[in-house]
Amino acid sequence: MEKINELKNMLEAMAKDCEKFYNKGQNSAGTRLRKSLNELRKKAQEARNEIQSIRQGRKTEKPTPAP
Repeated sequence: MEKINELKNMLEAMAKDCEKFYNKGQNSAGTRLRKSLNELRKKAQEARNEIQSIRQGRKTEKPTPAP
C-alpha cells in the first residue's frame, strides 16, 4: 500500500502544475508536469513489479493438497 500512497501523493502534487499549465498558460508548469508524469510512470512500474513479485512468491508458497 505504500507504493499506492506514494502514487496518490505524486498525483496531488501534479494537480497544481496541471492547473497552472492548462488554465493559466504557464509553459514552465507544463515542463514540470511532463517531468512529474515521467516519474509517475517509473513509480507505477516499480509498484507493478512489486505486485508481480508478491504474486509469484504466493504461488510458490501454496502447499499442494494431500490426496
